[in-house]
Amino acid sequence: MEEFHRSIGVATNNVAEYGGLIAALEWAATHQAKDVLVRSDSLLLVQQMLGRFKVKHPGLQPLHARARRIAQDLSRVRFEHVRRESNAHADRLANQAMDDAGGS
Repeated sequence: MEEFHRSIGVATNNVAEYGGLIAALEWAATHQAKDVLVRSDSLLLVQQMLGRFKVKHPGLQPLHARARRIAQDLSRVRFEHVRRESNAHADRLANQAMDDAGGS
């Protein structure tokens, strides 16, 4: 398992979720990952990536399309929704990125 964090500046939760997803998928593609499991506490993101929810918001449509393109180029990508209280590790990384950005 790999981890990284970075600040994305000011963004909505959904834009931030897609930014994190795209960064992770790009990392997986660069490192030629064969089996990728994306665990997210964003039900919207997971359901949109699974094709179960439509992407109605115009600001999310290009991000969703980009994430889909990257995911399609990988051998296998699975998406799993986890409850927020079960995703403390991701929250820690997000908070670390925000702290790092605030200290610049």
